[in-house]
Formats: sequence, C-alpha cells, structure tokens
Amino acid sequence: MKKYKYYFAAFSAFFIWGFFSLALKPISSYPSLDILFYRVFFSVLTMTAINLVFRKKNIRKNWNDFSAMASKKKRSIALLTLVGAMILASNWFIFIYVVNHVSVKAGSLAYLICPILTTVFAFFLLHEKLSKWQWLAVFISVISCILLSLNHFQDIFYSLVVAATYALYLVSQRKNSELDKFLVLNMQLLFIALLILPFYPKYSGAIPTEPLFYACLFCIVVFFTIIPLFLNLYALKGINSSTVGILMYINPIINFTLAIFYFKEQVTLLQMVSYSLILVSIIVFNKKIIFGKKHKSNTIVEDSKSI
Repeated sequence: MKKYKYYFAAFSAFFIWGFFSLALKPISSYPSLDILFYRVFFSVLTMTAINLVFRKKNIRKNWNDFSAMASKKKRSIALLTLVGAMILASNWFIFIYVVNHVSVKAGSLAYLICPILTTVFAFFLLHEKLSKWQWLAVFISVISCILLSLNHFQDIFYSLVVAATYALYLVSQRKNSELDKFLVLNMQLLFIALLILPFYPKYSGAIPTEPLFYACLFCIVVFFTIIPLFLNLYALKGINSSTVGILMYINPIINFTLAIFYFKEQVTLLQMVSYSLILVSIIVFNKKIIFGKKHKSNTIVEDSKSI
C-alpha cells in the first residue's frame, strides 16, 4: 500500500506534463534557446528561494549526511547530479525546439519511445527485472511506435533524441537517491544555469516585453518544471525506472489529444489505432497494480526511504 503514493506521484507528473504544449505554443515565436534560458533562470531563483526560506533545516540535515559519507559515495552523488543536469538541459532544449518548430505530435512520439528506452536502459544498466506481462506491454508499445513512425522519418529522428535523453535522466536519477530530491533538483538547475549563463549575452534575443511571455513562463516554471520534476524524482524513490517509464505514456496521450482537438493537427486512423495500443500497454504493464492482485515481485528491491 505504501507504494501507491509513488505511483500517484509518477501519474501526476506525467498528467501535468501532458498539457505542457498549452504554455509553449503561445510563445512559439520566441527562439527555443531564449525559452530555455528563462525557464532555467526563473526555476533556479524560485527553487533557491523556497529552499533558503522554508527548508533551512532540511539543507543542514542533507549537508551533514553528505559530509558523513565516504569519499567514493560523495563523488558518485556529485557525478550523478551533474551528469543528470547536463542530460536534463539537453532534453529541455530539444523538446522545446521540437514542439515549437517540428510538431506537437513529434513531441508526443518522443514520449512514446521514451518508456521503451527507459525499460531497456534500466534492464541493462540497473538490472531491473520485468515479468512476462510487462515485457508483453513493452512489445505492444514497440509495435505502436513503429506504426506511428511510418512516413514520419523526421519526427522519429527528433523523437529518438528527446526520448533517449530523458530515459537516461530517469535511469541515472534512480541511482541518485541518497539526498533530498527537491534539493538535488535545485542543485541540478543551478548547475544548468551556470552552464548556460556565459552563452546568454551572445545567443539570447532582446529581453521580452510582452506580458504573455512572462505569464506563460510562470506556468512553465511552476506547473511544468518544479512540480512535475519533483514528483517524478519522488516517484523514483519507491518504484523502479521501468514502471515510471511506462506511466510516461500518460503524457503523449494527452499531448496527442490536444494536438487533434485543440491545435487542430491532422490525424489518421493509423495514429488512432497506435494510441489505442498505447492505452492497452499501460493497462497490461500495470495490471497487477490496477486490479490489486497479490504477486511475488520480480523487480529489484526498492529503496523505501522517505524523501
């Protein structure tokens, strides 16, 4: 029963991210790099303020815990945090570019491919085990992605890059579970900000003056960055990367629905069938959780530490 809160956290994160295009599309006239700059800078300022004002005790506790660790463990945490930050920054920039300059459906396809790559990476890198039913769900997902990629080679290229970067981020952060996740996320965003700051004067456009830009940016920072990323990292404390990855299908299903009914992008019968298969794969992968049957777990022992 304790794991249901982790499932709910993962579900909530991807449900929220499913509506990301609503905040991105109104500012699609701005360069993707500018949106990335402001997203990172404002996210860092917001999270740092929250940590310094409301979470001082938590910072001290985590610092004491980190100081007491062996040197090898410290290096491992630092490396996972910094590498994760670089992967996340790459994923953000490419995703913003794809949604604004390729298509919303291409962004959706990326997050259809991502759970498959996450499962494969977790299997080989983390040695996470899956049941036969879960492998069947992955197979169904592969079929649906192949169907969606037909005659859309540009989309599949961009989607693979976006999917691979986020899958690597998920798998890497599954191993990075020693410190408070909100604090780790703050450090990652701070590192990204320091990394891209030297490029801002040369590669940024004029400072935006439209209120719409800052309204959309506020939504992106709070509702599509801090909250879902925290929920995502929190979920990784209690369930494995493969399960978090398969729940990611909630995101593209919502994206696909918005692309059809809100952004009026064209859709084919093949795409409708493919997304229906995705829904089937989610149910099959999580059937023992959905239907509440007791079972002997095949997965690795989970880290049950509270955040």
